[in-house]
Amino acid sequence: MTRRFPRRDMLRFGLAAAIGGVSSRAWGGQTDSRISRPAPLDPDLGWAQLPSILAQIVPPQFPDRDFVITDYGASASDANPALKRAILACNGAGGGRVVVPAGPWISRGPVHLLSNVNLYLEDKASIVFAFEPAAYLPAQLVRWQGIRCYNYSPLIYAYGQRNIAVTGSGLIDGNGYLWAAWIGKQDQTWARLELMAKSGVPVEERVFGAGDYLRPTMFEPYDCQNVLLQGVTIEGSPFWTIHPTFCTNVTIQEVTVNPGGENDDGCDPDSCLNVLVEGCNFTTVDDNVSIKAGFNPDAEGLPGCENIVVQNCNCLRSVWSGLTIGTDVASGIHNVFIQNCSVTDCINAHFIKGRQNAGGFVEDIYIRSNKVGTCNSLLTLLPDADDGAQKLGPPIYANINMQDVTCATAKGAAFLFDGDPRSPIAEVNLGNIDIQHAKAVASIKNTTDITAADIVVNGDPVYLDARGGS
Repeated sequence: MTRRFPRRDMLRFGLAAAIGGVSSRAWGGQTDSRISRPAPLDPDLGWAQLPSILAQIVPPQFPDRDFVITDYGASASDANPALKRAILACNGAGGGRVVVPAGPWISRGPVHLLSNVNLYLEDKASIVFAFEPAAYLPAQLVRWQGIRCYNYSPLIYAYGQRNIAVTGSGLIDGNGYLWAAWIGKQDQTWARLELMAKSGVPVEERVFGAGDYLRPTMFEPYDCQNVLLQGVTIEGSPFWTIHPTFCTNVTIQEVTVNPGGENDDGCDPDSCLNVLVEGCNFTTVDDNVSIKAGFNPDAEGLPGCENIVVQNCNCLRSVWSGLTIGTDVASGIHNVFIQNCSVTDCINAHFIKGRQNAGGFVEDIYIRSNKVGTCNSLLTLLPDADDGAQKLGPPIYANINMQDVTCATAKGAAFLFDGDPRSPIAEVNLGNIDIQHAKAVASIKNTTDITAADIVVNGDPVYLDARGGS
């Protein structure tokens, strides 16, 4: 079969910053392996890459110096000024820990991390971000649902920094239930942002603030290198919870994410290179994990998401999906490894989706040794939201692998593959999958080259093919 790759996949020369600079992460020197070889149908060949990828993901180290916020005048009613002073001092001294002692601390405004700073929350420490929208201005450069713009600052933010971390065993609370009042007001603002992107309005002119209603994310390092998030509990996110964007070398370990407001995705690596999400617990309203790569045309020529590892995580509950790729895949998602995870209660346990006419691709996806409780579908592959205004065609899905997975209950079709006839789903490899109870085995359309072995549904071995046979 001839593999097709969109022109934008050839343009991965690095991220052009919104104001004409160049990202510190340049991918221009990389060879695009997709052009030179077909995707391996044997998943063992894909998994063999994992040790070398993990070797590239190294958490940052920090000098053994502490800057305790109480030494900088922290007040429980507003610790934000002291946090700023301690972060500046820590950065100026060459790095260390900014320590938040036990107790509740209100922050009336965002925390902006600087290079070589580890924000450390002691046991029983909590930072509660006040719902005071004006305090999150001036607007900062972010990516909001796949489109770059200037918006209210993320609650914890960093731009263009190196060696940053949020660690410890404390709690970070975003007061998401208060920001939720904006949900019914954001559609008009979102439509304006979409129109700006499609019309080619420069990023620096896409500025949103007072009178606009795009909720801020909880934690968004943007164009940063060497990022660590470890040990803390995060809840009440106003919008997406953990959202590293255009970052390289990201480690997210042993983090607990509790529900926030609507659209509170637990962890969304977005156009990042070399990311490890390990040992985390996710309970969210929206997707537990969702890997992303931008919304066209704004994503044209920008880096995609590559070498993403999700392992030993518990996706405890989602009204939507557990382990997701998409919807925004415009710059492409390549080399994703998901293993030894549990998914307890959701609609789709594993979900790959993309906008029907906004292009992009998802390929070389490796899933193994996951355990699923109750879901509607074990594995769903389909184009999702339709953006009829665009003419870029459907996303390309190729080389999707799933092995050694169990599922207790699938309330719908265990396998739901519904490709676009213009670009059918290609090269799906399934092996050693046991689904104890399922309403239906499969619904398969516009999918080619299915390889399936040792599939058991409702106690019986089944056969799957590209025509939906079982």
